[in-house]
Amino acid sequence: MKNRRGISGIVETVIMIALAVALVSIVWFVVNNLVTGRLGEAEACFGVFEKVTINSKYTCYNYSGDELQFSITRDDIDNVDDILVSIANESSTTSFKIEEDSPNELSYLDRTFPAHIPGKNSGRTYIYSGISEVPDSLEIALIINGKMCEGPNPISQFDNCALLVD
Repeated sequence: MKNRRGISGIVETVIMIALAVALVSIVWFVVNNLVTGRLGEAEACFGVFEKVTINSKYTCYNYSGDELQFSITRDDIDNVDDILVSIANESSTTSFKIEEDSPNELSYLDRTFPAHIPGKNSGRTYIYSGISEVPDSLEIALIINGKMCEGPNPISQFDNCALLVD
């Protein structure tokens, strides 16, 4: 008679539990890394909606000078690296950045260069020259900690700047 020895039920149960725990640990590690990476990207833009706005009261088109005048207001928000501006009409779209430390094609309302992003809790009015027709829309997006965040609703109606002067 042969002596047959098998794995007892207790040892078999312990091995199955250890395999299940190892499998759950591997799945948790992978899912946790994916979720943490996505949250890091979204965190840069969290809470910034409507913190930087286009002030429509000071946004207009100068028909005599082929210029777009627009105003951006920045509330209590840190870490705004750049503001991406997009001006669109039927035939083309022009995009550029308002950066903190580099020159661009904008001037301030008093015609001084270079124009920078507005400081915290302040606003700036800019002039963009060389537009030969009234734009269809003006839109901005924020770049915060290297991530592009959605900006406020675009402006799609432009008054004549000459009519706004008292």
